[in-house]
Amino acid sequence: MATNLPTLKQLRHLTSLAEHMHFGRAAKAAHVTQSTLSASLKELEQTLGAALVDRTQRRVVFTPLGREVVERARRLLDEAEALAELARARGKPLSGPLRLGVIPTISPFFLPRVLPGLRRAYPALQLHLVEDQTARLVEQLNGGKLDVLLLALPYDIPSAETALVARDPFSLVCPKDHALAHTAPVKPRALEDETLLLLRDGHCLRGHALDACALADRRESAALEATSLHTLVQMVDNGLGVTLLPQVAIDAGILRGTQLVARPLDGPRAARDLGLVWRRGTARKAEFELLATELKRLAEKR
Repeated sequence: MATNLPTLKQLRHLTSLAEHMHFGRAAKAAHVTQSTLSASLKELEQTLGAALVDRTQRRVVFTPLGREVVERARRLLDEAEALAELARARGKPLSGPLRLGVIPTISPFFLPRVLPGLRRAYPALQLHLVEDQTARLVEQLNGGKLDVLLLALPYDIPSAETALVARDPFSLVCPKDHALAHTAPVKPRALEDETLLLLRDGHCLRGHALDACALADRRESAALEATSLHTLVQMVDNGLGVTLLPQVAIDAGILRGTQLVARPLDGPRAARDLGLVWRRGTARKAEFELLATELKRLAEKR
Protein backbone atom coordinates (compact mmCIF):
# COMPACT_ATOMS: atom_id res chain seq x y z
CA MET A 1 0.00 0.00 0.00
CA ALA A 2 1.37 3.40 -1.00
CA THR A 3 2.16 5.77 1.86
CA ASN A 4 0.44 9.13 1.84
CA LEU A 5 2.98 11.89 1.30
CA PRO A 6 2.87 15.61 2.02
CA THR A 7 2.19 17.87 -0.95
CA LEU A 8 4.46 20.75 -1.97
CA LYS A 9 1.58 23.14 -1.30
CA GLN A 10 1.31 21.91 2.30
CA LEU A 11 5.05 22.28 2.76
CA ARG A 12 4.95 25.84 1.36
CA HIS A 13 2.21 26.71 3.82
CA LEU A 14 4.23 25.23 6.67
CA THR A 15 7.40 27.14 5.80
CA SER A 16 5.41 30.33 5.32
CA LEU A 17 4.06 29.99 8.86
CA ALA A 18 7.57 29.32 10.16
CA GLU A 19 8.83 32.45 8.42
CA HIS A 20 6.09 34.82 9.58
CA MET A 21 5.08 33.14 12.88
CA HIS A 22 1.54 34.44 12.39
CA PHE A 23 -1.32 32.66 10.62
CA GLY A 24 -2.73 35.79 9.02
CA ARG A 25 0.60 37.07 7.68
CA ALA A 26 1.64 33.58 6.56
CA ALA A 27 -1.61 33.15 4.64
CA LYS A 28 -1.19 36.53 2.96
CA ALA A 29 2.38 35.68 1.93
CA ALA A 30 1.17 32.34 0.54
CA HIS A 31 -1.69 34.08 -1.34
CA VAL A 32 -4.40 32.03 0.39
CA THR A 33 -7.00 32.71 3.04
CA GLN A 34 -6.18 32.04 6.68
CA SER A 35 -8.76 29.24 6.84
CA THR A 36 -7.21 27.59 3.78
CA LEU A 37 -3.75 27.72 5.32
CA SER A 38 -5.01 26.32 8.64
CA ALA A 39 -6.83 23.48 6.88
CA SER A 40 -3.73 22.71 4.80
CA LEU A 41 -1.58 22.45 7.93
CA LYS A 42 -4.12 20.18 9.64
CA GLU A 43 -4.09 17.91 6.59
CA LEU A 44 -0.29 17.84 6.73
CA GLU A 45 -0.38 16.84 10.40
CA GLN A 46 -2.92 14.12 9.63
CA THR A 47 -0.71 12.83 6.82
CA LEU A 48 2.32 12.72 9.11
CA GLY A 49 0.35 11.50 12.11
CA ALA A 50 1.88 14.06 14.46
CA ALA A 51 1.33 17.60 15.70
CA LEU A 52 3.62 20.25 14.21
CA VAL A 53 2.16 23.43 15.71
CA ASP A 54 0.96 23.96 19.29
CA ARG A 55 -2.46 25.57 18.96
CA THR A 56 -3.06 25.95 22.68
CA GLN A 57 -0.86 29.05 22.81
CA ARG A 58 -1.91 32.57 21.83
CA ARG A 59 1.17 32.73 19.63
CA VAL A 60 2.58 30.32 17.06
CA VAL A 61 4.77 27.68 18.72
CA PHE A 62 6.24 24.80 16.75
CA THR A 63 6.71 21.42 18.38
CA PRO A 64 10.23 19.94 18.32
CA LEU A 65 9.11 17.67 15.47
CA GLY A 66 7.54 20.67 13.75
CA ARG A 67 10.85 22.55 13.77
CA GLU A 68 12.62 19.57 12.23
CA VAL A 69 9.92 19.13 9.60
CA VAL A 70 10.20 22.82 8.67
CA GLU A 71 13.93 22.45 7.98
CA ARG A 72 13.39 19.36 5.84
CA ALA A 73 10.46 21.03 4.07
CA ARG A 74 12.69 23.93 3.08
CA ARG A 75 15.24 21.55 1.59
CA LEU A 76 12.55 19.67 -0.31
CA LEU A 77 11.09 22.90 -1.71
CA ASP A 78 14.58 24.02 -2.78
CA GLU A 79 15.07 20.72 -4.59
CA ALA A 80 11.66 21.00 -6.25
CA GLU A 81 12.49 24.51 -7.42
CA ALA A 82 15.85 23.34 -8.74
CA LEU A 83 14.06 20.59 -10.65
CA ALA A 84 11.75 23.13 -12.27
CA GLU A 85 14.70 25.41 -13.04
CA LEU A 86 16.52 22.52 -14.70
CA ALA A 87 13.55 21.87 -16.97
CA ARG A 88 13.29 25.56 -17.88
CA ALA A 89 16.99 25.77 -18.58
CA ARG A 90 16.74 22.86 -21.03
CA GLY A 91 13.91 24.63 -22.84
CA LYS A 92 13.95 27.99 -24.58
CA PRO A 93 16.56 30.23 -22.90
CA LEU A 94 15.55 33.49 -21.22
CA SER A 95 11.84 32.77 -21.29
CA GLY A 96 9.29 32.77 -18.52
CA PRO A 97 9.59 34.56 -15.16
CA LEU A 98 12.95 35.86 -13.94
CA ARG A 99 13.28 37.69 -10.61
CA LEU A 100 16.11 40.22 -10.90
CA GLY A 101 17.35 42.20 -7.92
CA VAL A 102 19.21 45.44 -8.66
CA ILE A 103 20.68 48.23 -6.55
CA PRO A 104 19.37 51.83 -6.83
CA THR A 105 22.70 53.24 -8.06
CA ILE A 106 22.37 51.03 -11.15
CA SER A 107 18.70 50.43 -11.94
CA PRO A 108 17.48 53.89 -13.09
CA PHE A 109 20.61 54.59 -15.12
CA PHE A 110 21.72 51.28 -16.64
CA LEU A 111 18.49 49.33 -17.13
CA PRO A 112 16.85 51.83 -19.53
CA ARG A 113 19.89 51.41 -21.77
CA VAL A 114 19.66 47.64 -22.04
CA LEU A 115 16.14 46.42 -21.29
CA PRO A 116 14.49 47.54 -24.56
CA GLY A 117 17.00 45.53 -26.57
CA LEU A 118 16.69 42.57 -24.21
CA ARG A 119 12.90 42.56 -24.62
CA ARG A 120 13.23 42.64 -28.40
CA ALA A 121 15.69 39.74 -28.38
CA TYR A 122 13.77 37.65 -25.82
CA PRO A 123 10.08 38.65 -25.92
CA ALA A 124 9.04 35.62 -23.82
CA LEU A 125 11.16 36.77 -20.87
CA GLN A 126 9.02 37.97 -17.94
CA LEU A 127 11.34 40.16 -15.93
CA HIS A 128 10.33 41.02 -12.35
CA LEU A 129 12.54 43.77 -10.89
CA VAL A 130 13.26 44.30 -7.19
CA GLU A 131 15.30 47.36 -6.16
CA ASP A 132 17.07 47.37 -2.79
CA GLN A 133 20.46 47.73 -1.14
CA THR A 134 23.06 45.05 -1.78
CA ALA A 135 22.98 43.27 1.58
CA ARG A 136 19.20 42.80 1.51
CA LEU A 137 19.27 41.63 -2.12
CA VAL A 138 21.93 39.03 -1.29
CA GLU A 139 19.78 37.80 1.60
CA GLN A 140 16.81 37.40 -0.76
CA LEU A 141 18.99 35.61 -3.32
CA ASN A 142 20.26 33.15 -0.73
CA GLY A 143 16.70 32.62 0.48
CA GLY A 144 15.45 31.76 -3.00
CA LYS A 145 13.25 34.85 -3.32
CA LEU A 146 15.35 36.23 -6.19
CA ASP A 147 16.94 34.38 -9.10
CA VAL A 148 19.81 36.69 -10.04
CA LEU A 149 21.21 40.08 -9.01
CA LEU A 150 22.75 43.00 -10.87
CA LEU A 151 25.26 44.50 -8.44
CA ALA A 152 28.29 46.74 -8.23
CA LEU A 153 31.40 44.68 -7.62
CA PRO A 154 33.60 43.85 -5.82
CA TYR A 155 31.30 42.56 -3.07
CA ASP A 156 32.07 39.48 -1.00
CA ILE A 157 29.40 36.80 -1.61
CA PRO A 158 30.97 33.37 -0.93
CA SER A 159 27.78 31.48 -1.87
CA ALA A 160 27.52 33.01 -5.35
CA GLU A 161 29.06 33.15 -8.79
CA THR A 162 29.47 36.31 -10.84
CA ALA A 163 29.83 37.44 -14.45
CA LEU A 164 31.09 40.86 -15.54
CA VAL A 165 28.60 43.00 -17.47
CA ALA A 166 30.30 46.41 -17.68
CA ARG A 167 33.12 48.54 -16.30
CA ASP A 168 31.80 51.73 -14.71
CA PRO A 169 34.42 54.47 -14.16
CA PHE A 170 34.08 57.18 -11.52
CA SER A 171 34.23 60.91 -12.24
CA LEU A 172 34.60 63.87 -9.94
CA VAL A 173 31.53 66.11 -10.11
CA CYS A 174 31.95 69.75 -9.06
CA PRO A 175 30.71 73.25 -9.96
CA LYS A 176 31.98 74.76 -13.21
CA ASP A 177 33.94 77.41 -11.32
CA HIS A 178 35.65 74.93 -8.98
CA ALA A 179 39.44 74.71 -9.21
CA LEU A 180 39.27 71.00 -10.12
CA ALA A 181 36.83 71.70 -12.96
CA HIS A 182 39.84 72.53 -15.12
CA THR A 183 41.74 69.34 -14.28
CA ALA A 184 41.45 66.07 -16.18
CA PRO A 185 42.01 63.44 -15.05
CA VAL A 186 41.71 64.29 -11.36
CA LYS A 187 44.30 62.70 -9.08
CA PRO A 188 42.85 61.08 -5.92
CA ARG A 189 45.19 63.07 -3.69
CA ALA A 190 43.57 66.28 -4.97
CA LEU A 191 40.43 65.31 -3.00
CA GLU A 192 42.10 65.02 0.40
CA ASP A 193 41.14 68.56 1.45
CA GLU A 194 37.77 68.66 -0.34
CA THR A 195 34.34 68.31 1.27
CA LEU A 196 33.43 65.00 -0.31
CA LEU A 197 29.70 64.24 -0.33
CA LEU A 198 28.78 60.56 -0.29
CA LEU A 199 25.83 58.23 -0.01
CA ARG A 200 24.77 57.08 3.43
CA ASP A 201 26.26 53.93 4.95
CA GLY A 202 24.57 50.81 3.55
CA HIS A 203 25.05 51.83 -0.08
CA CYS A 204 27.98 49.93 -1.56
CA LEU A 205 28.72 52.87 -3.88
CA ARG A 206 30.03 54.74 -0.82
CA GLY A 207 32.72 52.14 -0.21
CA HIS A 208 33.58 51.86 -3.88
CA ALA A 209 33.92 55.64 -4.20
CA LEU A 210 36.16 55.91 -1.14
CA ASP A 211 38.28 53.04 -2.37
CA ALA A 212 38.53 54.64 -5.83
CA CYS A 213 40.12 57.76 -4.38
CA ALA A 214 42.17 55.89 -1.74
CA LEU A 215 40.18 57.42 1.13
CA ALA A 216 38.79 54.22 2.63
CA ASP A 217 39.42 55.42 6.20
CA ARG A 218 37.80 58.80 5.71
CA ARG A 219 34.93 59.71 8.06
CA GLU A 220 32.18 61.98 6.75
CA SER A 221 29.62 64.04 8.65
CA ALA A 222 26.16 62.48 8.63
CA ALA A 223 24.84 65.91 7.62
CA LEU A 224 26.75 65.56 4.35
CA GLU A 225 25.39 62.13 3.43
CA ALA A 226 22.63 61.50 0.90
CA THR A 227 20.24 58.65 0.20
CA SER A 228 20.34 58.87 -3.60
CA LEU A 229 22.60 60.05 -6.41
CA HIS A 230 20.06 62.69 -7.40
CA THR A 231 20.25 64.16 -3.89
CA LEU A 232 24.04 64.19 -4.07
CA VAL A 233 23.88 66.14 -7.32
CA GLN A 234 21.57 68.75 -5.79
CA MET A 235 23.84 69.13 -2.76
CA VAL A 236 26.88 69.72 -4.98
CA ASP A 237 24.90 72.10 -7.19
CA ASN A 238 24.09 74.11 -4.05
CA GLY A 239 27.77 74.52 -3.24
CA LEU A 240 28.03 72.09 -0.33
CA GLY A 241 31.00 70.16 -1.71
CA VAL A 242 32.03 67.75 -4.46
CA THR A 243 31.17 64.13 -5.13
CA LEU A 244 32.08 61.07 -7.17
CA LEU A 245 29.53 59.65 -9.61
CA PRO A 246 29.60 56.49 -11.74
CA GLN A 247 29.68 56.94 -15.49
CA VAL A 248 26.31 55.20 -16.00
CA ALA A 249 24.60 57.98 -14.04
CA ILE A 250 26.44 60.71 -15.96
CA ASP A 251 25.61 59.08 -19.30
CA ALA A 252 21.96 58.93 -18.25
CA GLY A 253 21.91 62.73 -17.88
CA ILE A 254 21.91 63.10 -14.10
CA LEU A 255 23.76 66.45 -14.40
CA ARG A 256 21.28 67.91 -16.88
CA GLY A 257 19.91 71.24 -15.71
CA THR A 258 22.74 71.87 -13.23
CA GLN A 259 25.87 74.04 -13.21
CA LEU A 260 28.10 71.02 -12.66
CA VAL A 261 30.82 69.33 -14.68
CA ALA A 262 32.27 65.82 -14.54
CA ARG A 263 35.99 65.14 -14.71
CA PRO A 264 37.39 61.57 -14.91
CA LEU A 265 39.11 60.26 -11.81
CA ASP A 266 42.61 58.91 -12.24
CA GLY A 267 43.95 55.74 -10.67
CA PRO A 268 43.85 51.93 -11.03
CA ARG A 269 40.79 51.61 -8.73
CA ALA A 270 38.81 54.53 -10.15
CA ALA A 271 35.92 52.34 -11.34
CA ARG A 272 33.45 49.72 -10.19
CA ASP A 273 32.32 46.60 -12.05
CA LEU A 274 28.68 45.91 -12.87
CA GLY A 275 28.04 42.20 -12.69
CA LEU A 276 25.39 39.52 -12.52
CA VAL A 277 25.33 37.38 -9.37
CA TRP A 278 23.58 34.02 -8.90
CA ARG A 279 23.56 31.16 -6.40
CA ARG A 280 26.43 28.74 -6.79
CA GLY A 281 25.24 25.39 -8.11
CA THR A 282 22.01 26.64 -9.67
CA ALA A 283 20.66 24.66 -12.61
CA ARG A 284 20.16 27.96 -14.48
CA LYS A 285 23.85 28.90 -14.59
CA ALA A 286 24.02 28.68 -18.39
CA GLU A 287 20.94 30.89 -18.70
CA PHE A 288 22.38 33.52 -16.36
CA GLU A 289 25.69 33.46 -18.24
CA LEU A 290 23.70 34.09 -21.43
CA LEU A 291 21.90 36.98 -19.74
CA ALA A 292 25.23 38.50 -18.68
CA THR A 293 26.54 38.17 -22.24
CA GLU A 294 23.43 39.85 -23.64
CA LEU A 295 23.55 42.71 -21.12
CA LYS A 296 27.23 43.24 -21.88
CA ARG A 297 26.56 43.29 -25.62
CA LEU A 298 23.70 45.77 -25.26
CA ALA A 299 25.74 48.03 -22.95
CA GLU A 300 28.65 48.13 -25.37
CA LYS A 301 26.30 48.77 -28.30
CA ARG A 302 24.99 51.89 -26.57
